[in-house]
Amino acid sequence: MLYAAAGVVALGFFVALEITARRYGLPGPMTNQAQEIVFAPKSGFLLYAGMGLMMVVLTWRERFIAAGAAIGIDLVIFLVRWVADAKVTEGHPFGNGALWAMLGCVVIALTRRTGRERALLLKGVGLGLLLVAGRKTGDTWLLITAKSRPTVLDPYLATADHALGNPSWLAGRIVDAMGPIGAHVLDYVYIQLPVAAVIVSVYQLRNVAVERRFPGHHLVRTFLAIGLLGPAIYMIFPVVGPIFAYGAGAFGTGGEHWALANLWPHTPPPISVPHPMPFDEITPRNCMPSLHTAWATAIFIHSRQGPRLLRFAGTFWLIATLGATLGFGYHYGVDLIAGVVFALTIETALRALARGWDRSGIQLVAHGTAVFAALLVSYRYLPMEMARHPWLFGPLLLLAMGSVIHGYVRTTRLWEPKTAPALQPEPQPELV
Repeated sequence: MLYAAAGVVALGFFVALEITARRYGLPGPMTNQAQEIVFAPKSGFLLYAGMGLMMVVLTWRERFIAAGAAIGIDLVIFLVRWVADAKVTEGHPFGNGALWAMLGCVVIALTRRTGRERALLLKGVGLGLLLVAGRKTGDTWLLITAKSRPTVLDPYLATADHALGNPSWLAGRIVDAMGPIGAHVLDYVYIQLPVAAVIVSVYQLRNVAVERRFPGHHLVRTFLAIGLLGPAIYMIFPVVGPIFAYGAGAFGTGGEHWALANLWPHTPPPISVPHPMPFDEITPRNCMPSLHTAWATAIFIHSRQGPRLLRFAGTFWLIATLGATLGFGYHYGVDLIAGVVFALTIETALRALARGWDRSGIQLVAHGTAVFAALLVSYRYLPMEMARHPWLFGPLLLLAMGSVIHGYVRTTRLWEPKTAPALQPEPQPELV
């Protein structure tokens, strides 16, 4: 019943988003996803990652069959495009097969499975498709933010960022000095964040095929919740980022024509009274909070329970993502602080929901929510004070984030199951 209710809510959300996108003359997430059955997908890696997530419910034999079918379908579609001279100009020339394989598993679940086996296979397919649909939903949300929010609040964050020493400007100069190789590595890490999430999730769900059930909490739940709730904050606090508001633009979006000045990353913006500024209807307002930081934080948290290699990968992905978000001028430093608090609050709420709410969980969620709200209010109404007194507000921002981190670590340690100490044999009397 819970999964059925969640499916109905998700379907209603996708339909509502589709209708909203249509009103702005844009294709919605359902349209974009349906097109990828035939047309070149935007991200073939993401589709195969979704299929990999689905395969946690399959046996090894079924996994080989599904992977072989996906690759075979991709080869057939590639040959058809080659014969028809239909060149792929956008997206990837592969990935359709993975989507076909997942849809095929839906048909198998409905026609060949019954009872718990049917439910388990549908949950696996739903998990894989939700990962892909979440990306499509996010893309649609970003387009809607650009169309519905004609002004942005970048001057407020740029002013507040003086309290942290303008980290985006500093990181931008570092990335510029690294050269093309370092920039390409950071760019790959930034773009392929969902693939990293799938790797950690597959490890967490590795026993589903044997146990025939999903664990109470795993990374995919947090990942999807962050992507669902985050864009709502974009609508409240629209921000485009320093590369657009204070730079030469990027990716041909034309943001340079709307920028206040061409200052990023070599000249920090002067301290002046901030005001909302108009911006184009193309650039997404997707900075506050930094969802890439939130997702990377969630990956880091969930990788802690894995082997050393997975823990190392989670740490690397977090550090590289933070470097990319700042170094490419996509975010201000204050965005990252809000992203960490946002991720920890959602992770706590989902873990408390899975294990049962108690006083510690309620207190931590309330604390994280209050800190996040205080951050948004201070960025909007106290940026001048923050810029004029960086030695006061800088440590306060870090202390606020640190309080949520400390609360999360302390609370979740109490939630971890305690291992019973080994029983010591009672001393036996010896014969004299």
